[in-house]
Amino acid sequence: MESGGGGGLLNQLISLLQHSLHSYNNNFNNSQQQQQQQHQFLSSSSSSFILHNHHTLILPPLPTRWTSLDIEESSVNDCCSLVMPAGKSGSFRMVEPIKPPPTKKCRRDRSRGKSTGRSCATEVLEQQIWKAFPQDLFEAVIARLPVATFFRFRSVCRQWNSLLTSQSFSQLCAQVPQQHPWFYTITHENVNSGAMYDPSLKKWHHPTISTLPSKLIILPVASAGGLVCFLDIGHRNFYVCNPLTQSFKELPARSVKVWSRVAVGMTINGKPTGSGYKILWVGCDGEYEVYDSLRNSWSRPGSLPAGMKLPLSLNFRSQAVSIDSTLYFMRSDPEGIVSYDMATGVWKQYIIPVPLYLTDHTLAECDGQIMLVGLLTKNAATCVCIWELQRMTLLWKEVDRMPNIWCLDFYGKHVRMTCLGNKGLLMLSLRSKQMNRLVTYNIASKEWLRVPGCMVPCGRKRQWIACGTAFHPCLTATA
Repeated sequence: MESGGGGGLLNQLISLLQHSLHSYNNNFNNSQQQQQQQHQFLSSSSSSFILHNHHTLILPPLPTRWTSLDIEESSVNDCCSLVMPAGKSGSFRMVEPIKPPPTKKCRRDRSRGKSTGRSCATEVLEQQIWKAFPQDLFEAVIARLPVATFFRFRSVCRQWNSLLTSQSFSQLCAQVPQQHPWFYTITHENVNSGAMYDPSLKKWHHPTISTLPSKLIILPVASAGGLVCFLDIGHRNFYVCNPLTQSFKELPARSVKVWSRVAVGMTINGKPTGSGYKILWVGCDGEYEVYDSLRNSWSRPGSLPAGMKLPLSLNFRSQAVSIDSTLYFMRSDPEGIVSYDMATGVWKQYIIPVPLYLTDHTLAECDGQIMLVGLLTKNAATCVCIWELQRMTLLWKEVDRMPNIWCLDFYGKHVRMTCLGNKGLLMLSLRSKQMNRLVTYNIASKEWLRVPGCMVPCGRKRQWIACGTAFHPCLTATA
């Protein structure tokens, strides 16, 4: 066997190693090391190195910063990294063997490399974990998801869809703090199908409530506990519906036949949505009735106080405000507020003059505080203003105004305003011949935001909002 090229290269490698080791450790005998290492020789074939006669390269102990070299287990690239280029001299330094960077295996290769028994055991363990997942904890998580998310996954299985009728899930939903209300609105061109606005996602939804009468024009007039109360345009029949789940109910006929305009308010009997609700309607001549959902009947608990001026010149553009079990209505002559307590059946009246130059004003509510929103118009300038009712003096105090840059768009125009929602987050419809704008106002944070245009699916024309009401979305509220 030839030992020219490969043997010379190995001898050069061994001599360089010996020279390096001698520089770090002077106590070793160089002559003895050379005699021991002369028994090794290396033959090369196809640029690869192997050891003959299974001899081993014996080296003295290396410093801690060095790495031991095993030629049998090293690759060609590892060995070549330790060889100095030909024709160059100088000291030789031991380096770490150069290893190729790890390559990322495809998913199929990684699956093949796994043990079948181990994979099956892991899958069985995961199934056991999820099978034993507590149902109450699962419902608690679902109850805190955004409402729009719930409707995406409720079609996964019957068990998830059955949460709507679960009593435990209903109680968990009642414990979750209420976020911003949604708005149920009616457009001029689609009076029989509403449009719901979600302010958290800034998105319009277009539900199809098949249970609502199709031959009548019904308008949303009040809301409570996730339910919306509708009244037909002829003021004959009342309807209650959950716009999210389409739980629907037509209320029985009223005992008092009043076809004139009426003001409507709605409250719930308690925090749990299953505790029932009450609806009050009151007319200008003092007629009124209360509907109790638990009894499914109308009743008239009492009569108006003798000192309350009749007829009630109610401001029908202003929706009623509900705080706990009390409803508040705005009246025009004399200017003030009329309240009715659903729990005690007591009427009260407060004479409170409204600010000067105020038009299209309506009541609002935030954290139990009564607010007032309206258009303040003087000369050619118009601005939306917010007032707060002072409990000690029973006077209105201005607390905020719409930004001036927005009010400039109203200058010189005949602007009309409609408040579509008055529960902490207001939605205002501002319109004139040249303008149709929707804005929201957060009473707590005093933030004004523009609302994107409402367009029906596959439509290009922006819808004109006619009326609406605010409601807190609730998945478990039943009519």
